[in-house]
Amino acid sequence: MILSRLKPAVGGEAAVSVSEKKKKSKWKVPSLEEYLQQRDYLGALTLLEFRKSIGEQEENSDLWIGFCAFHLGDYKRAMEEYKALTLKPDCPPDVWVYLGCAMFLLGLYKEAEEATMKAPKSPLKNRLLFHLANKFDDEKKLMVIHQNLDDITEDQLSLASIHYMRSHYQEAIDIYKNLLRHNIDFLAMKVYVALCYYKLGYFDVSQEVLAAYLQNIPDSTIALNLKACNHFSLYNGKAAEAELKNLIDISSCSFDFAKELIRHNLVVFRGGEGALQVLPPLIDVIPEARLNLVIYYLRQDDVQEAYNLIQDLVPAVSQEYILKGVVNAALGQQLGSRETYLKVAQQFFQLVGGSSCECDTIPGRQCMASCFFLLRKFHDVLTYLNSIKGYFCNDDTFNFNYAQAKAAIGNFKEAEESFLLIQSEKIKTDFVYLSWLARCYIMNKKARFAWELYLKMGTSSDSFSLLQLIANDSYKMGQFYYAAKAFDALEKLDPGSNYWEGKRGACVGIFQLILANKESKETLKEVVLVLRNSAIPQVEYIIRVMRKWAKDNRVFLS
Repeated sequence: MILSRLKPAVGGEAAVSVSEKKKKSKWKVPSLEEYLQQRDYLGALTLLEFRKSIGEQEENSDLWIGFCAFHLGDYKRAMEEYKALTLKPDCPPDVWVYLGCAMFLLGLYKEAEEATMKAPKSPLKNRLLFHLANKFDDEKKLMVIHQNLDDITEDQLSLASIHYMRSHYQEAIDIYKNLLRHNIDFLAMKVYVALCYYKLGYFDVSQEVLAAYLQNIPDSTIALNLKACNHFSLYNGKAAEAELKNLIDISSCSFDFAKELIRHNLVVFRGGEGALQVLPPLIDVIPEARLNLVIYYLRQDDVQEAYNLIQDLVPAVSQEYILKGVVNAALGQQLGSRETYLKVAQQFFQLVGGSSCECDTIPGRQCMASCFFLLRKFHDVLTYLNSIKGYFCNDDTFNFNYAQAKAAIGNFKEAEESFLLIQSEKIKTDFVYLSWLARCYIMNKKARFAWELYLKMGTSSDSFSLLQLIANDSYKMGQFYYAAKAFDALEKLDPGSNYWEGKRGACVGIFQLILANKESKETLKEVVLVLRNSAIPQVEYIIRVMRKWAKDNRVFLS
Protein backbone atom coordinates (compact mmCIF):
# COMPACT_ATOMS: atom_id res chain seq x y z
CA MET A 1 0.00 0.00 0.00
CA ILE A 2 1.08 3.63 -0.52
CA LEU A 3 2.03 5.29 2.74
CA SER A 4 0.55 8.62 3.84
CA ARG A 5 2.49 11.79 3.20
CA LEU A 6 5.44 12.27 5.61
CA LYS A 7 5.99 15.43 7.66
CA PRO A 8 8.26 18.06 6.05
CA ALA A 9 11.82 18.40 7.36
CA VAL A 10 12.45 21.07 10.03
CA GLY A 11 14.62 24.14 9.24
CA GLY A 12 18.38 24.24 9.72
CA GLU A 13 19.28 21.20 7.60
CA ALA A 14 21.89 21.32 4.91
CA ALA A 15 20.39 21.94 1.50
CA VAL A 16 19.65 18.79 -0.46
CA SER A 17 18.21 18.14 -3.89
CA VAL A 18 14.58 17.21 -4.43
CA SER A 19 15.65 13.73 -5.58
CA GLU A 20 17.69 13.24 -2.41
CA LYS A 21 14.71 14.32 -0.31
CA LYS A 22 12.54 11.77 -2.05
CA LYS A 23 15.16 9.11 -1.52
CA LYS A 24 15.35 9.86 2.20
CA SER A 25 11.58 10.05 2.60
CA LYS A 26 11.22 6.66 0.93
CA TRP A 27 13.10 5.01 3.77
CA LYS A 28 11.56 6.96 6.63
CA VAL A 29 9.90 4.73 9.24
CA PRO A 30 6.08 5.11 9.24
CA SER A 31 4.45 6.52 12.34
CA LEU A 32 2.30 4.48 14.72
CA GLU A 33 -0.79 6.21 13.39
CA GLU A 34 0.07 5.23 9.82
CA TYR A 35 0.59 1.60 10.77
CA LEU A 36 -2.78 1.55 12.51
CA GLN A 37 -4.56 3.21 9.58
CA GLN A 38 -3.23 0.46 7.31
CA ARG A 39 -4.28 -2.26 9.78
CA ASP A 40 -0.63 -3.31 9.94
CA TYR A 41 -0.78 -4.31 13.60
CA LEU A 42 2.41 -6.34 13.40
CA GLY A 43 4.30 -3.32 12.11
CA ALA A 44 2.75 -1.14 14.82
CA LEU A 45 3.62 -3.65 17.53
CA THR A 46 7.20 -3.95 16.27
CA LEU A 47 7.57 -0.15 16.32
CA LEU A 48 6.15 0.10 19.84
CA GLU A 49 8.43 -2.66 21.17
CA PHE A 50 11.50 -1.12 19.51
CA ARG A 51 10.84 2.33 20.94
CA LYS A 52 10.18 0.80 24.34
CA SER A 53 13.52 -1.05 24.19
CA ILE A 54 15.45 2.19 23.53
CA GLY A 55 13.46 4.21 26.06
CA GLU A 56 11.42 6.23 23.55
CA GLN A 57 7.91 5.12 24.47
CA GLU A 58 4.78 6.48 22.82
CA GLU A 59 2.12 7.96 25.06
CA ASN A 60 0.00 5.07 26.40
CA SER A 61 2.52 2.67 24.84
CA ASP A 62 1.42 -0.31 26.93
CA LEU A 63 -2.22 0.27 26.01
CA TRP A 64 -1.30 0.33 22.32
CA ILE A 65 0.75 -2.87 22.68
CA GLY A 66 -2.29 -4.60 24.16
CA PHE A 67 -4.46 -3.18 21.38
CA CYS A 68 -2.12 -4.45 18.63
CA ALA A 69 -1.72 -7.87 20.22
CA PHE A 70 -5.51 -8.17 20.51
CA HIS A 71 -6.02 -7.32 16.83
CA LEU A 72 -3.32 -9.79 15.81
CA GLY A 73 -5.26 -12.54 17.56
CA ASP A 74 -2.63 -12.90 20.27
CA TYR A 75 -5.20 -12.68 23.06
CA LYS A 76 -2.88 -14.17 25.66
CA ARG A 77 -0.32 -11.39 25.11
CA ALA A 78 -3.11 -8.79 25.19
CA MET A 79 -4.41 -10.23 28.46
CA GLU A 80 -0.95 -10.08 30.02
CA GLU A 81 -0.47 -6.46 28.96
CA TYR A 82 -3.86 -5.40 30.33
CA LYS A 83 -3.30 -7.34 33.56
CA ALA A 84 0.00 -5.52 34.08
CA LEU A 85 -1.75 -2.19 33.54
CA THR A 86 -4.41 -2.97 36.17
CA LEU A 87 -1.64 -3.27 38.77
CA LYS A 88 -0.58 0.35 38.23
CA PRO A 89 -2.13 3.08 40.39
CA ASP A 90 -2.83 5.31 37.37
CA CYS A 91 -4.54 2.52 35.39
CA PRO A 92 -7.36 3.88 33.19
CA PRO A 93 -10.66 2.33 34.41
CA ASP A 94 -11.61 1.12 30.91
CA VAL A 95 -8.64 -1.29 30.91
CA TRP A 96 -10.79 -3.72 32.93
CA VAL A 97 -13.25 -4.12 30.07
CA TYR A 98 -10.36 -4.51 27.58
CA LEU A 99 -8.99 -7.24 29.84
CA GLY A 100 -12.45 -8.83 29.88
CA CYS A 101 -12.54 -8.85 26.06
CA ALA A 102 -9.17 -10.62 25.85
CA MET A 103 -10.23 -13.19 28.47
CA PHE A 104 -13.53 -13.74 26.66
CA LEU A 105 -11.73 -14.63 23.42
CA LEU A 106 -9.48 -17.01 25.34
CA GLY A 107 -12.55 -18.83 26.63
CA LEU A 108 -12.02 -17.62 30.22
CA TYR A 109 -15.64 -16.59 30.60
CA LYS A 110 -15.87 -16.53 34.38
CA GLU A 111 -12.66 -14.50 34.70
CA ALA A 112 -13.87 -12.20 31.89
CA GLU A 113 -17.08 -11.49 33.79
CA GLU A 114 -15.18 -10.72 37.01
CA ALA A 115 -12.86 -8.29 35.22
CA THR A 116 -15.67 -6.62 33.28
CA MET A 117 -17.71 -5.95 36.41
CA LYS A 118 -14.82 -3.76 37.69
CA ALA A 119 -15.08 -1.50 34.64
CA PRO A 120 -17.24 1.66 34.64
CA LYS A 121 -20.56 1.61 32.84
CA SER A 122 -20.11 1.80 29.07
CA PRO A 123 -21.66 0.48 25.84
CA LEU A 124 -18.67 -1.88 25.41
CA LYS A 125 -19.18 -3.28 28.90
CA ASN A 126 -22.86 -3.86 28.15
CA ARG A 127 -22.06 -5.65 24.90
CA LEU A 128 -19.46 -7.88 26.55
CA LEU A 129 -21.88 -8.83 29.34
CA PHE A 130 -24.45 -9.56 26.62
CA HIS A 131 -22.09 -12.10 25.02
CA LEU A 132 -21.14 -13.56 28.39
CA ALA A 133 -24.81 -14.11 29.26
CA ASN A 134 -25.13 -16.03 25.98
CA LYS A 135 -22.10 -18.17 26.85
CA PHE A 136 -23.55 -18.90 30.30
CA ASP A 137 -26.97 -19.74 28.76
CA ASP A 138 -28.48 -17.20 31.15
CA GLU A 139 -31.64 -16.37 29.19
CA LYS A 140 -33.04 -14.06 31.87
CA LYS A 141 -29.89 -11.95 32.05
CA LEU A 142 -29.57 -12.01 28.27
CA MET A 143 -33.02 -10.48 27.84
CA VAL A 144 -32.38 -7.82 30.50
CA ILE A 145 -29.15 -6.72 28.78
CA HIS A 146 -30.89 -6.94 25.41
CA GLN A 147 -33.25 -4.21 26.62
CA ASN A 148 -30.24 -1.97 27.27
CA LEU A 149 -28.93 -2.24 23.71
CA ASP A 150 -29.28 0.96 21.71
CA ASP A 151 -29.99 1.51 18.05
CA ILE A 152 -26.32 2.11 17.32
CA THR A 153 -24.11 0.18 14.96
CA GLU A 154 -21.96 -1.57 17.59
CA ASP A 155 -24.94 -2.75 19.64
CA GLN A 156 -26.81 -3.96 16.57
CA LEU A 157 -23.71 -5.85 15.43
CA SER A 158 -23.58 -7.59 18.81
CA LEU A 159 -27.24 -8.53 18.51
CA ALA A 160 -26.64 -9.89 15.01
CA SER A 161 -23.70 -11.98 16.25
CA ILE A 162 -25.88 -13.54 18.96
CA HIS A 163 -28.44 -14.43 16.28
CA TYR A 164 -25.61 -15.95 14.24
CA MET A 165 -24.32 -18.06 17.13
CA ARG A 166 -27.85 -19.32 17.76
CA SER A 167 -28.24 -20.32 14.09
CA HIS A 168 -30.77 -17.55 13.47
CA TYR A 169 -28.99 -16.66 10.26
CA GLN A 170 -31.84 -14.90 8.48
CA GLU A 171 -32.39 -12.58 11.48
CA ALA A 172 -28.67 -11.76 11.44
CA ILE A 173 -28.78 -11.05 7.69
CA ASP A 174 -31.71 -8.67 8.18
CA ILE A 175 -29.74 -6.66 10.77
CA TYR A 176 -26.61 -6.52 8.62
CA LYS A 177 -28.51 -5.45 5.51
CA ASN A 178 -30.31 -2.74 7.45
CA LEU A 179 -26.98 -1.42 8.76
CA LEU A 180 -25.47 -1.54 5.28
CA ARG A 181 -28.29 0.61 3.91
CA HIS A 182 -27.22 3.41 6.26
CA ASN A 183 -23.48 2.65 6.28
CA ILE A 184 -22.51 1.73 2.74
CA ASP A 185 -18.80 2.08 3.53
CA PHE A 186 -18.91 -0.62 6.25
CA LEU A 187 -17.52 -3.26 3.91
CA ALA A 188 -16.78 -5.80 6.67
CA MET A 189 -20.51 -6.35 7.08
CA LYS A 190 -20.50 -7.98 3.66
CA VAL A 191 -18.27 -10.68 5.15
CA TYR A 192 -20.80 -11.20 7.95
CA VAL A 193 -23.63 -11.48 5.42
CA ALA A 194 -21.55 -13.92 3.37
CA LEU A 195 -20.92 -16.01 6.51
CA CYS A 196 -24.65 -16.23 7.16
CA TYR A 197 -25.38 -17.32 3.59
CA TYR A 198 -22.62 -19.92 3.92
CA LYS A 199 -24.25 -21.29 7.06
CA LEU A 200 -27.61 -21.41 5.26
CA GLY A 201 -26.02 -23.47 2.50
CA TYR A 202 -26.27 -20.75 -0.17
CA PHE A 203 -22.61 -21.02 -1.12
CA ASP A 204 -22.92 -19.32 -4.50
CA VAL A 205 -24.73 -16.32 -2.95
CA SER A 206 -22.11 -16.19 -0.20
CA GLN A 207 -19.40 -16.08 -2.85
CA GLU A 208 -21.05 -13.19 -4.70
CA VAL A 209 -21.38 -11.09 -1.54
CA LEU A 210 -17.81 -11.91 -0.53
CA ALA A 211 -16.37 -10.85 -3.90
CA ALA A 212 -17.45 -7.23 -3.32
CA TYR A 213 -15.46 -7.15 -0.07
CA LEU A 214 -12.35 -8.85 -1.45
CA GLN A 215 -12.14 -6.30 -4.26
CA ASN A 216 -11.43 -3.67 -1.61
CA ILE A 217 -9.63 -5.79 1.04
CA PRO A 218 -7.88 -8.60 -0.87
CA ASP A 219 -5.77 -9.72 2.11
CA SER A 220 -8.57 -10.28 4.64
CA THR A 221 -7.94 -13.45 6.65
CA ILE A 222 -11.60 -14.15 7.41
CA ALA A 223 -12.76 -13.40 3.86
CA LEU A 224 -10.09 -15.55 2.17
CA ASN A 225 -10.82 -18.42 4.53
CA LEU A 226 -14.56 -18.14 3.81
CA LYS A 227 -13.87 -18.07 0.07
CA ALA A 228 -11.89 -21.31 0.44
CA CYS A 229 -14.74 -22.89 2.43
CA ASN A 230 -17.24 -21.90 -0.27
CA HIS A 231 -15.03 -23.52 -2.90
CA PHE A 232 -14.89 -26.67 -0.78
CA SER A 233 -18.69 -26.85 -0.66
CA LEU A 234 -19.21 -25.85 -4.31
CA TYR A 235 -16.35 -27.85 -5.85
CA ASN A 236 -13.87 -29.97 -3.91
CA GLY A 237 -11.01 -29.95 -1.44
CA LYS A 238 -8.37 -29.33 -4.10
CA ALA A 239 -10.10 -26.14 -5.28
CA ALA A 240 -10.49 -25.00 -1.67
CA GLU A 241 -6.82 -25.60 -0.90
CA ALA A 242 -5.82 -23.55 -3.94
CA GLU A 243 -7.85 -20.62 -2.60
CA LEU A 244 -6.31 -21.08 0.83
CA LYS A 245 -2.81 -20.56 -0.58
CA ASN A 246 -3.26 -16.77 -0.51
CA LEU A 247 -4.17 -16.94 3.15
CA ILE A 248 -1.15 -19.16 3.89
CA ASP A 249 1.12 -16.51 2.36
CA ILE A 250 -0.41 -13.81 4.54
CA SER A 251 -0.47 -15.80 7.77
CA SER A 252 3.22 -16.63 7.44
CA CYS A 253 4.02 -13.07 8.49
CA SER A 254 0.93 -11.88 10.37
CA PHE A 255 -2.29 -12.88 12.10
CA ASP A 256 -1.19 -15.73 14.34
CA PHE A 257 -4.75 -16.93 14.88
CA ALA A 258 -5.05 -17.71 11.16
CA LYS A 259 -2.34 -20.35 11.38
CA GLU A 260 -4.46 -22.62 13.56
CA LEU A 261 -7.47 -21.96 11.34
CA ILE A 262 -5.49 -22.90 8.24
CA ARG A 263 -4.14 -26.11 9.79
CA HIS A 264 -7.69 -27.08 10.80
CA ASN A 265 -9.21 -26.34 7.40
CA LEU A 266 -6.45 -28.11 5.48
CA VAL A 267 -7.32 -31.30 7.37
CA VAL A 268 -10.95 -30.90 6.26
CA PHE A 269 -10.05 -30.01 2.65
CA ARG A 270 -7.73 -33.03 2.45
CA GLY A 271 -10.41 -35.47 3.57
CA GLY A 272 -9.09 -35.94 7.12
CA GLU A 273 -5.38 -36.25 6.31
CA GLY A 274 -3.40 -35.51 9.47
CA ALA A 275 -6.54 -35.30 11.62
CA LEU A 276 -5.09 -37.13 14.64
CA GLN A 277 -2.05 -34.84 14.69
CA VAL A 278 -3.80 -31.51 14.07
CA LEU A 279 -7.31 -31.63 15.50
CA PRO A 280 -6.95 -32.85 19.13
CA PRO A 281 -4.93 -29.78 20.29
CA LEU A 282 -7.49 -27.49 18.59
CA ILE A 283 -10.58 -28.95 20.25
CA ASP A 284 -10.77 -26.13 22.80
CA VAL A 285 -9.58 -23.48 20.34
CA ILE A 286 -11.73 -23.93 17.22
CA PRO A 287 -15.30 -25.13 17.95
CA GLU A 288 -15.50 -27.13 14.73
CA ALA A 289 -12.33 -29.10 15.55
CA ARG A 290 -14.18 -31.48 17.89
CA LEU A 291 -16.94 -32.02 15.35
CA ASN A 292 -14.50 -32.67 12.51
CA LEU A 293 -12.54 -35.11 14.65
CA VAL A 294 -15.79 -36.97 15.35
CA ILE A 295 -16.46 -37.06 11.60
CA TYR A 296 -12.94 -38.43 11.03
CA TYR A 297 -13.55 -41.26 13.51
CA LEU A 298 -16.87 -42.07 11.83
CA ARG A 299 -15.17 -42.29 8.44
CA GLN A 300 -12.60 -44.65 9.95
CA ASP A 301 -15.49 -46.78 11.32
CA ASP A 302 -14.25 -46.07 14.85
CA VAL A 303 -17.76 -45.40 16.10
CA GLN A 304 -16.97 -45.93 19.79
CA GLU A 305 -14.21 -43.30 19.73
CA ALA A 306 -16.54 -40.87 17.96
CA TYR A 307 -19.16 -41.49 20.64
CA ASN A 308 -16.63 -40.98 23.46
CA LEU A 309 -15.65 -37.62 22.00
CA ILE A 310 -19.19 -36.29 21.53
CA GLN A 311 -21.23 -37.89 24.31
CA ASP A 312 -20.65 -35.02 26.79
CA LEU A 313 -21.21 -32.29 24.20
CA VAL A 314 -24.45 -30.41 24.89
CA PRO A 315 -25.69 -29.54 21.39
CA ALA A 316 -26.51 -25.90 20.81
CA VAL A 317 -26.71 -25.61 17.01
CA SER A 318 -28.16 -27.78 14.28
CA GLN A 319 -24.83 -29.26 13.18
CA GLU A 320 -24.16 -30.52 16.70
CA TYR A 321 -27.62 -32.09 17.00
CA ILE A 322 -27.19 -33.75 13.60
CA LEU A 323 -23.74 -35.13 14.40
CA LYS A 324 -24.89 -36.49 17.76
CA GLY A 325 -27.78 -38.13 15.93
CA VAL A 326 -25.46 -39.70 13.36
CA VAL A 327 -23.07 -41.03 16.03
CA ASN A 328 -25.91 -42.51 18.10
CA ALA A 329 -27.44 -44.07 14.98
CA ALA A 330 -24.10 -45.63 13.98
CA LEU A 331 -23.45 -46.99 17.48
CA GLY A 332 -27.02 -48.26 17.79
CA GLN A 333 -26.73 -50.17 14.51
CA GLN A 334 -23.35 -51.56 15.52
CA LEU A 335 -24.63 -52.76 18.90
CA GLY A 336 -28.14 -53.64 17.73
CA SER A 337 -29.58 -51.31 20.35
CA ARG A 338 -32.87 -49.98 19.04
CA GLU A 339 -34.30 -48.90 22.40
CA THR A 340 -31.34 -46.74 23.46
CA TYR A 341 -28.98 -45.29 20.88
CA LEU A 342 -31.28 -45.53 17.85
CA LYS A 343 -34.14 -43.96 19.77
CA VAL A 344 -31.89 -41.09 20.87
CA ALA A 345 -30.71 -40.63 17.27
CA GLN A 346 -34.28 -40.53 16.00
CA GLN A 347 -35.14 -37.83 18.57
CA PHE A 348 -32.15 -35.68 17.59
CA PHE A 349 -33.07 -35.92 13.90
CA GLN A 350 -36.69 -35.06 14.64
CA LEU A 351 -35.66 -32.00 16.70
CA VAL A 352 -33.68 -30.56 13.81
CA GLY A 353 -36.04 -31.55 11.00
CA GLY A 354 -39.07 -30.27 12.88
CA SER A 355 -37.57 -26.92 13.91
CA SER A 356 -38.93 -23.80 12.22
CA CYS A 357 -35.47 -22.64 11.12
CA GLU A 358 -34.45 -25.97 9.55
CA CYS A 359 -37.65 -27.59 8.30
CA ASP A 360 -37.25 -26.16 4.79
CA THR A 361 -33.47 -26.52 4.53
CA ILE A 362 -31.68 -29.43 2.90
CA PRO A 363 -30.13 -30.62 6.22
CA GLY A 364 -33.55 -30.34 7.86
CA ARG A 365 -35.17 -32.56 5.26
CA GLN A 366 -32.29 -35.03 5.47
CA CYS A 367 -32.89 -35.19 9.22
CA MET A 368 -36.60 -35.93 8.79
CA ALA A 369 -35.75 -38.62 6.24
CA SER A 370 -33.29 -40.14 8.74
CA CYS A 371 -35.89 -39.97 11.51
CA PHE A 372 -38.46 -41.86 9.43
CA PHE A 373 -35.78 -44.29 8.23
CA LEU A 374 -35.11 -45.30 11.84
CA LEU A 375 -38.88 -45.57 12.39
CA ARG A 376 -39.05 -47.74 9.21
CA LYS A 377 -41.65 -45.48 7.63
CA PHE A 378 -40.14 -45.64 4.18
CA HIS A 379 -42.93 -43.89 2.27
CA ASP A 380 -42.29 -40.84 4.48
CA VAL A 381 -38.55 -41.25 3.95
CA LEU A 382 -39.04 -40.99 0.19
CA THR A 383 -41.29 -37.93 0.53
CA TYR A 384 -38.35 -36.02 2.02
CA LEU A 385 -35.61 -37.57 -0.12
CA ASN A 386 -37.52 -36.89 -3.34
CA SER A 387 -37.75 -33.20 -2.39
CA ILE A 388 -33.94 -32.85 -2.34
CA LYS A 389 -32.93 -35.53 -4.85
CA GLY A 390 -31.85 -32.94 -7.42
CA TYR A 391 -29.05 -31.76 -5.13
CA PHE A 392 -27.55 -35.23 -4.66
CA CYS A 393 -27.57 -36.87 -8.09
CA ASN A 394 -23.98 -38.09 -7.76
CA ASP A 395 -23.83 -38.50 -3.99
CA ASP A 396 -23.14 -42.15 -3.12
CA THR A 397 -24.49 -41.95 0.44
CA PHE A 398 -27.72 -40.32 -0.73
CA ASN A 399 -28.20 -42.91 -3.50
CA PHE A 400 -27.53 -45.72 -1.02
CA ASN A 401 -30.23 -44.52 1.37
CA TYR A 402 -32.62 -43.68 -1.48
CA ALA A 403 -32.19 -47.15 -3.01
CA GLN A 404 -32.80 -48.88 0.32
CA ALA A 405 -35.99 -46.89 0.86
CA LYS A 406 -37.20 -47.71 -2.67
CA ALA A 407 -36.48 -51.40 -2.15
CA ALA A 408 -38.19 -51.37 1.24
CA ILE A 409 -41.48 -50.27 -0.37
CA GLY A 410 -41.12 -52.85 -3.16
CA ASN A 411 -40.02 -50.52 -5.96
CA PHE A 412 -37.14 -52.78 -6.95
CA LYS A 413 -36.66 -51.41 -10.46
CA GLU A 414 -35.82 -47.87 -9.30
CA ALA A 415 -33.94 -49.27 -6.32
CA GLU A 416 -31.67 -51.28 -8.62
CA GLU A 417 -31.01 -48.18 -10.75
CA SER A 418 -30.00 -46.17 -7.69
CA PHE A 419 -27.79 -48.93 -6.29
CA LEU A 420 -25.92 -49.13 -9.60
CA LEU A 421 -25.20 -45.38 -9.55
CA ILE A 422 -22.97 -45.83 -6.50
CA GLN A 423 -19.23 -45.60 -7.17
CA SER A 424 -17.78 -45.91 -3.65
CA GLU A 425 -15.90 -49.20 -3.27
CA LYS A 426 -16.44 -49.06 0.48
CA ILE A 427 -20.22 -49.07 0.01
CA LYS A 428 -20.13 -51.60 -2.84
CA THR A 429 -18.33 -54.14 -0.65
CA ASP A 430 -20.68 -53.60 2.29
CA PHE A 431 -22.97 -56.58 2.95
CA VAL A 432 -26.03 -54.32 3.25
CA TYR A 433 -25.39 -53.06 -0.28
CA LEU A 434 -24.70 -56.53 -1.68
CA SER A 435 -27.74 -58.12 -0.06
CA TRP A 436 -30.14 -55.38 -1.17
CA LEU A 437 -28.74 -55.33 -4.71
CA ALA A 438 -29.01 -59.13 -4.91
CA ARG A 439 -32.64 -58.93 -3.79
CA CYS A 440 -33.37 -56.23 -6.40
CA TYR A 441 -31.80 -58.38 -9.14
CA ILE A 442 -33.91 -61.36 -8.14
CA MET A 443 -37.13 -59.37 -7.85
CA ASN A 444 -36.39 -57.88 -11.28
CA LYS A 445 -35.94 -61.40 -12.78
CA LYS A 446 -32.14 -61.12 -12.95
CA ALA A 447 -31.13 -63.86 -10.53
CA ARG A 448 -27.98 -64.59 -12.59
CA PHE A 449 -26.53 -61.21 -11.54
CA ALA A 450 -27.28 -61.99 -7.89
CA TRP A 451 -25.46 -65.32 -8.25
CA GLU A 452 -22.46 -63.50 -9.77
CA LEU A 453 -22.36 -61.20 -6.75
CA TYR A 454 -22.02 -64.28 -4.55
CA LEU A 455 -19.28 -65.79 -6.70
CA LYS A 456 -17.16 -62.65 -6.26
CA MET A 457 -17.34 -62.89 -2.46
CA GLY A 458 -14.86 -64.83 -0.38
CA THR A 459 -15.93 -67.48 2.12
CA SER A 460 -17.42 -65.75 5.15
CA SER A 461 -20.54 -65.49 7.25
CA ASP A 462 -21.72 -62.73 4.91
CA SER A 463 -21.36 -64.92 1.83
CA PHE A 464 -23.33 -67.66 3.61
CA SER A 465 -26.10 -65.17 4.42
CA LEU A 466 -26.14 -63.97 0.81
CA LEU A 467 -26.50 -67.57 -0.36
CA GLN A 468 -29.53 -68.01 1.89
CA LEU A 469 -31.08 -64.82 0.50
CA ILE A 470 -30.48 -65.90 -3.11
CA ALA A 471 -31.85 -69.38 -2.45
CA ASN A 472 -35.05 -68.27 -0.75
CA ASP A 473 -35.81 -65.17 -2.86
CA SER A 474 -35.08 -66.96 -6.14
CA TYR A 475 -37.37 -69.81 -5.09
CA LYS A 476 -40.11 -67.34 -4.16
CA MET A 477 -39.80 -65.57 -7.53
CA GLY A 478 -39.86 -68.85 -9.52
CA GLN A 479 -36.23 -68.52 -10.64
CA PHE A 480 -35.62 -72.13 -9.75
CA TYR A 481 -32.32 -72.63 -11.58
CA TYR A 482 -30.40 -70.21 -9.30
CA ALA A 483 -32.43 -71.28 -6.30
CA ALA A 484 -31.25 -74.87 -6.92
CA LYS A 485 -27.61 -73.75 -7.30
CA ALA A 486 -27.81 -71.72 -4.08
CA PHE A 487 -29.48 -74.52 -2.09
CA ASP A 488 -26.90 -76.97 -3.42
CA ALA A 489 -24.04 -74.70 -2.23
CA LEU A 490 -25.73 -74.30 1.16
CA GLU A 491 -26.13 -78.06 1.51
CA LYS A 492 -22.41 -78.58 0.85
CA LEU A 493 -21.51 -75.98 3.47
CA ASP A 494 -23.96 -77.37 6.03
CA PRO A 495 -24.74 -81.06 5.23
CA GLY A 496 -26.78 -81.66 8.36
CA SER A 497 -29.37 -79.01 7.54
CA ASN A 498 -32.69 -79.26 5.69
CA TYR A 499 -31.43 -77.42 2.58
CA TRP A 500 -32.12 -80.62 0.64
CA GLU A 501 -35.83 -79.88 0.75
CA GLY A 502 -35.30 -76.46 -0.83
CA LYS A 503 -33.00 -77.95 -3.45
CA ARG A 504 -35.47 -80.71 -4.25
CA GLY A 505 -38.31 -78.20 -4.68
CA ALA A 506 -36.16 -75.98 -6.90
CA CYS A 507 -35.06 -78.89 -9.09
CA VAL A 508 -38.65 -80.06 -9.50
CA GLY A 509 -39.60 -76.46 -10.28
CA ILE A 510 -37.02 -76.32 -13.10
CA PHE A 511 -38.37 -79.61 -14.47
CA GLN A 512 -41.89 -78.15 -14.52
CA LEU A 513 -40.63 -75.07 -16.40
CA ILE A 514 -38.94 -77.34 -18.94
CA LEU A 515 -42.19 -79.27 -19.40
CA ALA A 516 -44.00 -75.97 -19.97
CA ASN A 517 -41.35 -74.90 -22.51
CA LYS A 518 -40.32 -71.97 -20.27
CA GLU A 519 -36.82 -73.30 -19.63
CA SER A 520 -34.24 -74.81 -21.97
CA LYS A 521 -34.28 -78.64 -22.13
CA GLU A 522 -30.48 -78.65 -21.88
CA THR A 523 -30.78 -77.31 -18.33
CA LEU A 524 -32.04 -80.74 -17.24
CA LYS A 525 -28.53 -82.18 -17.51
CA GLU A 526 -27.23 -79.72 -14.91
CA VAL A 527 -30.26 -80.37 -12.67
CA VAL A 528 -29.42 -84.07 -12.59
CA LEU A 529 -25.81 -83.28 -11.62
CA VAL A 530 -27.01 -80.99 -8.82
CA LEU A 531 -29.34 -83.71 -7.52
CA ARG A 532 -26.54 -86.29 -7.46
CA ASN A 533 -24.68 -84.09 -4.94
CA SER A 534 -27.21 -85.17 -2.30
CA ALA A 535 -26.91 -88.57 -0.62
CA ILE A 536 -30.69 -88.93 -0.18
CA PRO A 537 -32.57 -92.09 -1.27
CA GLN A 538 -35.29 -89.99 -2.87
CA VAL A 539 -32.75 -88.57 -5.34
CA GLU A 540 -32.70 -91.74 -7.48
CA TYR A 541 -36.46 -91.76 -7.89
CA ILE A 542 -36.52 -88.11 -9.04
CA ILE A 543 -33.63 -88.68 -11.44
CA ARG A 544 -35.32 -91.79 -12.85
CA VAL A 545 -38.45 -89.77 -13.69
CA MET A 546 -36.33 -87.07 -15.34
CA ARG A 547 -34.30 -89.63 -17.33
CA LYS A 548 -37.46 -91.30 -18.64
CA TRP A 549 -38.82 -87.95 -19.85
CA ALA A 550 -35.45 -87.06 -21.39
CA LYS A 551 -35.32 -90.37 -23.24
CA ASP A 552 -38.86 -89.91 -24.54
CA ASN A 553 -38.03 -86.38 -25.72
CA ARG A 554 -34.56 -87.18 -27.03
CA VAL A 555 -32.71 -85.00 -24.50
CA PHE A 556 -29.13 -86.14 -23.96
CA LEU A 557 -28.20 -86.25 -20.22
CA SER A 558 -24.94 -88.31 -20.12
